Amino acid sequence: MRKRRVRCGAAVLVLPVAMGLIACRVLPADEPKGRAHGLRAGLADRDITPDRRVPMWGYGARHDRLSEGVLDRLKARALVIRAGDVAIAIVALDLGRGPTPGMMARIRSAARSRGIGHVLVCGSHTHHGPVIELTDAPGAGKGKFDDAVAYAKQLPDRISEAILEADGRCTPARIGWAWRDLNLNRNRQTKRPEKPTDPRLTVIRLDGEDGSTIATIVHFTAHPVLTPEDLYQFSADYPGYLRARVEEATHAPSLFLQGAAGDQSANPPPGVRGARAYGERLADEAIGLARGIVPAGPKAPTLAVAEDRFRFASRVNFKGAMTFLAYSRAFFPELVRNFFREMEDGIDAEMTTAVIGSELALVGIPGEPFSQHAVRLRQRSYLPCTLVLGYCNGHVLYLPTIEAVSEGGYGADAQVSPAAIGAGEAMMDRALIRIYTLVGKLPAGTPSVEPARDAGGAAR
Repeated sequence: MRKRRVRCGAAVLVLPVAMGLIACRVLPADEPKGRAHGLRAGLADRDITPDRRVPMWGYGARHDRLSEGVLDRLKARALVIRAGDVAIAIVALDLGRGPTPGMMARIRSAARSRGIGHVLVCGSHTHHGPVIELTDAPGAGKGKFDDAVAYAKQLPDRISEAILEADGRCTPARIGWAWRDLNLNRNRQTKRPEKPTDPRLTVIRLDGEDGSTIATIVHFTAHPVLTPEDLYQFSADYPGYLRARVEEATHAPSLFLQGAAGDQSANPPPGVRGARAYGERLADEAIGLARGIVPAGPKAPTLAVAEDRFRFASRVNFKGAMTFLAYSRAFFPELVRNFFREMEDGIDAEMTTAVIGSELALVGIPGEPFSQHAVRLRQRSYLPCTLVLGYCNGHVLYLPTIEAVSEGGYGADAQVSPAAIGAGEAMMDRALIRIYTLVGKLPAGTPSVEPARDAGGAAR
């Protein structure tokens, strides 16, 4: 077997070509003398498993049927990263989506009380988590789903507690990453002969000054729907099993961050069946990558973050009575009523772009972007590592590519991807400008194309 040399900072790793490992980079914990600040990181978690029976998120056919126990516990795991006076919290949730706008406001308020100016709160997209959208209003949850309403009220506090505890644990840290491409996901939307995927598995490792691992982040792109649909028990699905196996091997906490999985399903290899086996198969690949990351390099780390807000016109009339009736039959009225209230005046979406050390970019998107959004951004950004995080800081349903909309199918049709055609591309273009601005390749404040807006403020 031929060998390939892979550069990892100042160290050189010799790896088989068949492994497909093509990138590895680590930034140091301590800056050289004369530089202002080094990188600091801390981690904490909270159990977010409902303790009462509540409706389950993910499959419309369940309607409002209540949960029936717990297969495995759900967690919110928070990682706070600081560099100088800039701080960001990255939270991995065992939930189907990112928090609602009201929840995000509460989480941000708590984080800012400690000087954490930015958050990336990301759902794994498990389809065995609780509904979190129900509210304490007539016809929106109150009286019929009081336990679910109570859970939704408590959830932001649990997430905020994890963030604040993680910040209190911040310690000097090194950060490094490695990645390889795997044939472990598949395109579930297109019927064209060429079926695009995002095969990349990326591992990010944060080490303390003593060389011990603070946390391991695993980023991959595939719907967590390997737990049987008719099992009404809470479960993190394959990301939970992946995380547990990585933690056992690394003796440190692990976070799973979902990618642009709107059109991506799991593709288990022969002999691998079910959420546990698939999660552990991915974990074994991640463990191998994590062990190959060697801290090296004298460059002091930096952290830069930008946030953008969008309002897109809707392809669906969310004010129509017949529309409400159709969605209520597909899901259930109380859930739909809360959803429609968010969408009736246009699709509001936010995006957060963070760059660490001018080499690692994280782009958080509030919904289900299709895989080619992530692949194309990675190709265009010219950074060694660029990751799109789906289901982050909200949920605006699917964000298909323009060509996917032209083809149609689940995930591309208006009923589940109501944002105006091209919304995903608009966000990715903005992310690219943000990345280049944050690393100093474009001057701040440079004019760029903005979405046209109608009289009501909706992008068109």
